[in-house]
Amino acid sequence: MAGEAPGQPKMDEMRATLVAALQSAASGQSSSVKTIYDMTSAKLYGICIRICPDREAAEDVLQDVYVKIWRRAGSFDPARASPISWMAVITRNAALDWCRREGRHNITFQDDGIDIVDDTPLADFQLEQDQQYSRLLGCLDGLGSDQSRTIRRAFLDGLTYQQLSDASGTPLGTLKSWVRRGLQQLKACLGDA
Repeated sequence: MAGEAPGQPKMDEMRATLVAALQSAASGQSSSVKTIYDMTSAKLYGICIRICPDREAAEDVLQDVYVKIWRRAGSFDPARASPISWMAVITRNAALDWCRREGRHNITFQDDGIDIVDDTPLADFQLEQDQQYSRLLGCLDGLGSDQSRTIRRAFLDGLTYQQLSDASGTPLGTLKSWVRRGLQQLKACLGDA
């Protein structure tokens, strides 16, 4: 098909496998959680370890995440989000909740501090590199610099609005408005009306 990204059929296949596994989990088949885990654990652990500064805590949060995914699988709607995006949001929220419970509000992220060896198949990496990811980055680049930076730090680095406000000296209400307007622009850019 013209214009299709290289590897796109493989991406579609992996997405379909994840959707089917989530639907099986929703119907009570706990064995499908293994498929979900095998395909997503590297990415979701990466989110946990970026937000939770402690490896043991990140592992505990990840375990909690898979319990939540299994329990909430019935609420997943493939028409509204990709399976990996839906699970990434659950993971981010669980990691932030852990930080709040532990009183860790001043989280610093160090990109060079942690080397995680991943010997699993590259399914998660490929999911991230598909055409939608490229479109998202293009749309993010099209936002104003304040909106783009704020959205990236909130959703990719796991910072809360309060942390972003404190770090930038921007009023909380202004920051929330940037994010809200930026997300609306992203939605329009991606064509997800």
